[in-house]
Amino acid sequence: MPEPVVVRPVKTKADYQTFLTFPWALYPHHACWIPPLFSMQKHKFDRAHNPSWKHMAGEYFLAWRGSKPVGTIAAFINHRHNEIRHEHIGFFGAFEVYEDQEAAAALLNCAAAYVHGQGYDALRGPATFSTNEECGLLIQGFDDPPAILMPYNPPYYQTFIENTPGFEQAMDLYSYSLVLPDFQGSKKLEQSFRVTRKNNERRHITVRTPQNSREIRHEFRNLQKIYNRAWIDNWGFVPLSEIEIEDVAKQLSQFLEPRLAFFADVDGKPAGFLMGIPDMNQPLQRAYPRPGKPELLSLLQVFWHWKLRPKIHRIRIALMGVDPEFQNIGVEGAMFVELLDKLLQLTAEMHWEFADAGWVLENNQPMRHIVEALGGKPYKRFRFYEKSLT
Repeated sequence: MPEPVVVRPVKTKADYQTFLTFPWALYPHHACWIPPLFSMQKHKFDRAHNPSWKHMAGEYFLAWRGSKPVGTIAAFINHRHNEIRHEHIGFFGAFEVYEDQEAAAALLNCAAAYVHGQGYDALRGPATFSTNEECGLLIQGFDDPPAILMPYNPPYYQTFIENTPGFEQAMDLYSYSLVLPDFQGSKKLEQSFRVTRKNNERRHITVRTPQNSREIRHEFRNLQKIYNRAWIDNWGFVPLSEIEIEDVAKQLSQFLEPRLAFFADVDGKPAGFLMGIPDMNQPLQRAYPRPGKPELLSLLQVFWHWKLRPKIHRIRIALMGVDPEFQNIGVEGAMFVELLDKLLQLTAEMHWEFADAGWVLENNQPMRHIVEALGGKPYKRFRFYEKSLT
């Protein structure tokens, strides 16, 4: 008979190291899992340095069978979320577990007990740690590695969560794939270009690209205001604070491709932005960073597969927003058209074949319509779950 599952909070340095390194123990036989740089893994869970923890409180937990760790979970309260969304809930994230229903249920019930013990009404997740970071459970699209900053998990996680009493679907999200060779010589796309650019003239919409990464970082000042205003009505969205936008800028700056950054103005006033980044998960997968491997070696291997012998054939549309003052007049389409035009120009040089547009909320019909009208096909699906604790 197997030893019983015991879930304990992370208290010691040894516990914390086990918590951080658990994914490398879990995923070595999962071909689609992308290991992060260990420095990024530590930054994510470091409560002193990850700016998300400035408005959160919570605990990390480990599940054990005897002396063997069999799963991890984080349970936390995002006070900023509750203040802005007018909710009274907690979250779970960092949910990783072997193919062990008992361990999965023990972890989920532990997170629910923690949140309930803090006096909150529901548990939602997975989110590590907000909708501005990795979130949602992958439920479709397991045969393809995740794009950068997107989650991956084994298929059995869905079964385990749904078999744990009380957990129900809260919201689904989609990632769309745009197959770039399909657009070469497309009459439909050429017509979209003409219609969009005529609308740009009529609405006084201009779309510009920065000359270098320094100019992009300067534009981040406008980006924060637009991003927060653009998404405030979206389910689960929490505006980024100044320190969070600085952290995002710092983390993305090393991967930025200025030719894939677009800023829209209407009558000269900042109206929106759209930013694509090369899918750095592809060189990361080849470098396979891991605890104990010198990170400088991993970074050199990433650079080799990124710049010297490029292995990146996908870009991700990671950030987008249009100020509510200028929504529904064609700014979104104007930026998408310029992005596709630029991607087609660069395809031969950069060997890009796909663009990932994600994620998009299932109830965000305007955005889904724009992406689907331009030929995007949903190829991955993610899900938030919620359990009532009242």
